[in-house]
Parts: sequence; structure tokens; C-alpha cells
Amino acid sequence: MTNHVYRLSEVVGSSPTSVDDAIRTAIRKANQTVRNIEWFETQEIRGQVVDGDVAHYQVRLKIGFRVED
Repeated sequence: MTNHVYRLSEVVGSSPTSVDDAIRTAIRKANQTVRNIEWFETQEIRGQVVDGDVAHYQVRLKIGFRVED
């Protein structure tokens, strides 16, 4: 087994539906331009309230991607 080195990048995903959807949106979009994404860590969850109800979710994530040899 080889040792791996990872880099971190921070992204923010958003969704009107759920926190889960906001996370998945962020990962899918980052995966279009970043290779070797292997994990994520949720940093912050926040949202927008309109007329007393949740209107939008935002999630700040750190994504870890393996540095190629």
C-alpha cells in the first residue's frame, strides 16, 4: 500500500430542497474540474428564511483530493 498526499479545497453548495442535496450539488460540480476527490468534511450549514420557513440551504465543505504521483 502506498502513502497518499491530499490537498484541500473549500466549496459551498446550495439547494432549495435539503442539506443533503446541497452537499451532493457541491461534490458533483467540484468533480467536473477536480480529479481524485476522495472525501469531504462539512464545515458550516446555513440557510435563508422567507416568510417564517426555510427557503434555501447552504453548506460549506472541505473536499480532499489525492495529489497524483
